[in-house]
Amino acid sequence: MVALPLVTEFNRFYWTAGADGVLRLTRCTACGALLHPPAPVCGYCRAQDTRVTEVEPTGVVVGYTVNHQQWQPDLRTPYVIASVALDADPRVRLTTNIVGCPPDDVRIGMRVTARFARHEDVWLVLFTPTGEPDQDELPVDDVDPEQVRRLIRPMAGVERYEDKVAITGIGMTPPGRRLMTDPLALATRACLAAVEDAGLTLDDVDGLSTYPGRSPVGGFSEGGVTALADALGLRPTWFNGAEETPGPGGSLVTAMLAVASGLCRHVLCVRTVWQSTYTELLRTGRAEEPGGRVGPPMDLTAPYGALSAANVLGVNASHYLRRYGASRETLGWIALTARANAGRNPDALYRTPITMADYLSARTVSTPFGLLDCDVPCDASVAVVVSAAETAGDLRQRPVLVEAVGTQITERLAWDQSTLTHEPQVLGPAAHLWSRTQLRPGDVDVALLYDGFTYNALCWLESLGFCGIGEAKDFLDGGRRIALDGELPLNPHGGQLSHGRTHGYGFVHEAVTQLRGAAGARQVAGARVAVVSSGGLTPASCLLLTSG
Repeated sequence: MVALPLVTEFNRFYWTAGADGVLRLTRCTACGALLHPPAPVCGYCRAQDTRVTEVEPTGVVVGYTVNHQQWQPDLRTPYVIASVALDADPRVRLTTNIVGCPPDDVRIGMRVTARFARHEDVWLVLFTPTGEPDQDELPVDDVDPEQVRRLIRPMAGVERYEDKVAITGIGMTPPGRRLMTDPLALATRACLAAVEDAGLTLDDVDGLSTYPGRSPVGGFSEGGVTALADALGLRPTWFNGAEETPGPGGSLVTAMLAVASGLCRHVLCVRTVWQSTYTELLRTGRAEEPGGRVGPPMDLTAPYGALSAANVLGVNASHYLRRYGASRETLGWIALTARANAGRNPDALYRTPITMADYLSARTVSTPFGLLDCDVPCDASVAVVVSAAETAGDLRQRPVLVEAVGTQITERLAWDQSTLTHEPQVLGPAAHLWSRTQLRPGDVDVALLYDGFTYNALCWLESLGFCGIGEAKDFLDGGRRIALDGELPLNPHGGQLSHGRTHGYGFVHEAVTQLRGAAGARQVAGARVAVVSSGGLTPASCLLLTSG
């Protein structure tokens, strides 16, 4: 069955307008902007006078993906998930399905008009081709990706919290598939390893930070602060277990702020995933997905079968490939590099070399992504100790210093209303990072860039300035520049594409390992500066780390 949205008194007008055969949105009466999702205040002019209005139900396809993955047994594949910019205000884009034509006929620039499909008390807004000539000139983002830096706020003062902290310990359980191990057991092992690595005891730990806390999403948490503090017998002065932070790395950023403020001295930061085991439990009937209607942020995407980040990012990737003339081979070099590097990492889940032919022939998940564009669900936990800089000299390991952190949001947070040219929420943090340091991209020795999909890593490469916007196709061609012995070694441990989906924290672990010179066969020679990115699509962050 269709994953239906949670209908409330404040969005009912949108989901029931189809009963009258019309499309209704909220409009600002001051500046005329359409507001979607519905909002009581205009994000453009900040006026609070808004009203529901009927709008012209026509638009243009600005991005799409053909989904081939069977996310739910009753969803017939393939089907098209598209982003349609409305003629009434092209800043508003609706996630939808394109119906009335074969999936292979859908294209960017296609002119479409709305039709409605009833499911219980909801009328889904679908679109069908009008038969008009394709639209050559497409709507553009409010802020051109090359101009994001002009939105970055200068530092609020001369003091930098980064100077007051250091990373002093790391621990990780090797990624595994279907381990059937209690995720809290994974987390405590990683925590104990990190504390031991730092030369501390649990009694020295006065802060605890987890992501995303006690999450209801299956396979996504060890239980958060409550479970960890109780299991380890901790009595933290400060703690944090939140999801709305700058990506998974946000739990590290908040820890740094707590240490820099003097609230605590040693914060234990943890990220645990057990999605491989959870999927197996679902498959064998030993666990059940939470039921009920879908609320924000997926209430405007899930009803159209966009049940994975592969679908949402596939829409953006299609727009990127068309706009900048890149191809699937461009993405392929990231996958091939990850697998080549993983061959040097005994802990990586997938180590068998792959060719471009293997990559291109892998089964399609959601265009333009095939199986080898997607990271590997696994069971693992990673822990990191963030300490006050003045304590680092007394600890076991040479500290890794924090040169800069990037977190600023520069675009809308709603998944389908943010930037279309790149992965949402990477352009801002990347630009913010360089505003807090005198170092520049050319100073970076190794890049640990989030690769939940190959496209994620491409977007971070461009956003961080390692190549120009839209120039990744040339930078990545042949994979030479991002190879272990290239000018910018990328994800030497194999990344999430081959090492395993440790959801951001694995990149921090690898960066520290590289800067310590302890990476063995995959060590980047002379690595002294590393950049690490975490997240994207949701709010994200990036770190610039240096050897102590």
